[in-house]
Amino acid sequence: MRPRFVLFTLLALVLFAGFASLGVWQVERLRWKTDLIARVDARIHAEPVPAPGPADWPGLTAESAEYRRVVLRGHFLNGDEVQIYTPTDWGPGYWVLVPLARDDGTVVMVNRGLVPEDRRDPATRPAPEGEQTVIGLLRMPEDRGWLFSRANNPEARQWYRRDIASITQTLGLKDAAPYFVDQELGDPAAWPRGGQTVVSFRNAHLSYALTWFGLAAFVAFAWGLVLRGERRR
Repeated sequence: MRPRFVLFTLLALVLFAGFASLGVWQVERLRWKTDLIARVDARIHAEPVPAPGPADWPGLTAESAEYRRVVLRGHFLNGDEVQIYTPTDWGPGYWVLVPLARDDGTVVMVNRGLVPEDRRDPATRPAPEGEQTVIGLLRMPEDRGWLFSRANNPEARQWYRRDIASITQTLGLKDAAPYFVDQELGDPAAWPRGGQTVVSFRNAHLSYALTWFGLAAFVAFAWGLVLRGERRR
């Protein structure tokens, strides 16, 4: 065999193995994503369970707890309201996060929902007083920013993501939970507007797997053509 054909065969083997490995990896990711979607769908439609207490906090992970439907009771610390900018269906808006103090002395940040720009001032909307019962989805903190996201400015009490540790430390809250709760929709005409959690997972792993396997098949086909030509020579 000519040296050129040997080099082409080695290159084809490397490419085929690489593309096939990527295809297998995408199949594994597809299985993981399918399980994740099924698990989250079951959680958001389940009956609410008590929100995790301090004993459970160290073991909480996104995989084990996020989007779990929970219930908690306490009174809101309305003076410590935090607002986080986000685009909304009503134009520029804000997530309204308020600490909820529980009877056991712990505090949980509750995302009460969205408000448009003209409802940003707390004076434009009534604040809940007395003991409250909150039902919502447990969420893990957004402590990492995206590539072009603005940096939080705790000194000015300006946050651009729901970084719970930064918020509770700045507010001086003790025994604060490491998660927050997206409150469900209550009065559909009231502000803040709860129930705005977007539960959506992009799942394109099947198309990616087919692409990688297709490239592997193309390499094998091309090598077969070259082999046939080599035999004719």
